[in-house]
Amino acid sequence: MSEKIALITGASRGLGAALAEALAASHHIVAVARTTGALEELDDRIKAVGGQATLAPMDVTKPDAMAQLCRSIHDRWGKLDMWLHTAVHAAPLSPANTIDARDWDKSVACNVTATGQLIPYIAPLLGEKGSAVFFEDPRAGEKFFGAYGATKAAQIALAQSWAAETVKTGPRVHVLTPAPMATANRARFFPGEDRALLASPRTEAARLLAALV
Repeated sequence: MSEKIALITGASRGLGAALAEALAASHHIVAVARTTGALEELDDRIKAVGGQATLAPMDVTKPDAMAQLCRSIHDRWGKLDMWLHTAVHAAPLSPANTIDARDWDKSVACNVTATGQLIPYIAPLLGEKGSAVFFEDPRAGEKFFGAYGATKAAQIALAQSWAAETVKTGPRVHVLTPAPMATANRARFFPGEDRALLASPRTEAARLLAALV
């Protein structure tokens, strides 16, 4: 089949939503996020530019749901051309010795464990020619970023290992670093920051996708 399929995990807002909109002209978008309302709004924007999307209101930390989604993708299209992984739990800033246990567990579950479970599910759909894209946010070791920085670094380390392993066999695995963007997560990390100095998610989505060509 000629239709290109892009799976975006964490598609409801921010960079994930911007990537979905940017790719909608050339790909059918499979949009995964927990927030149904935000996915429906994304769907409206994609349809407004003539694109099509399949909405999957799911939690990436639920392996049974992700396995079911991947089976559905296989049964309907037989493959994926792209997987862009933007889902992340951004734990509140905190000294390392006062990290909330629930936030730590959520960070590990979303940023590390889910990534480790999704790669084996999605790799067969990407095959030799597909592309997987991860997004770096180098906060590891910065003060107050213990939970987020450590788990995001672990996610990227896993992606980098996969990239090194698939150089000759595919799929192509990319780790890209977005510029600071005016997103809700960044606003929680840096309240009061002048957002006029930050890149828009749409601008970054276009730049990052251009880097994949």
